[in-house]
Amino acid sequence: MKIPDDTHLGRLLVLTRGALRPPPGAARIVLAYAYGVVCHAIFAAAVLAMITAMFFGMSESLGRVPQPWALLANAALLLQFPLTHSLLLTRRGRGWLARLAPREHGPTLSTTSYAIIASAQLLALFALWTPSGIVWWRAEGWAFGAICTAYAGSWLLLMRASFDAGAEVQSGALGWMSLAANRRPVFPDMPETGLFRLIRQPIYVAFALTLWTVPVWTPDLLALAVSYTAYCLLAPRLKERRFSAIYGDRFRAYQARTPYAVPRFGKRSAYARHRPQ
Repeated sequence: MKIPDDTHLGRLLVLTRGALRPPPGAARIVLAYAYGVVCHAIFAAAVLAMITAMFFGMSESLGRVPQPWALLANAALLLQFPLTHSLLLTRRGRGWLARLAPREHGPTLSTTSYAIIASAQLLALFALWTPSGIVWWRAEGWAFGAICTAYAGSWLLLMRASFDAGAEVQSGALGWMSLAANRRPVFPDMPETGLFRLIRQPIYVAFALTLWTVPVWTPDLLALAVSYTAYCLLAPRLKERRFSAIYGDRFRAYQARTPYAVPRFGKRSAYARHRPQ
């Protein structure tokens, strides 16, 4: 059965086929694949570091900064991701990203450059954190199993939300695969399907859930959970301003019928009421 090219999976297949059968241009292909290898290697390392460090309540990491400097080092690690992440999404930040690769390919590789930077920041946060050495609580017995199930479920939700938003953008593949295929990057349309039917910000909500469904609690994890949950609730407001400017009335109609972060249950959702018949 042929998968339509305008679906999430269809777009990924088109990108992958183009990258596997690139048109001639050795220098362009080598550059594209070099960016791809670096991007996905750092991305995988960052995800592994996040899953592991949060599972142990940030009590296991490579950071060894002595006190009291550890507090400053950890605070810097906490702040560097949300500040840089938000800055690079501004018009000026996008211009900087376009200059991080050879001039003729910089705009095409900008999404890959963004993913590399974001992954490196997350890897630094979770790998270089200096643990306080204080453990408040460890789940045991049935509680351990239940919390681990919730933790795994939160990560699965995050993966599904990222897929619904456009996995090629979220993973950084769009840039380097488009360059390999020698074509202009085609961004996915405004997300309205999958988890985006329930709430407007499923990626941020799912990430926040991963912060609170862990079997080990420490002051380190509490600092991370509180600060990054606040970021997950506030930062999407900037994203929605960009979407409103890009999509206009279409996005504002989506805002009107779809909750921000908490789904509506028990009654017909606004999506169902406004869905075309």
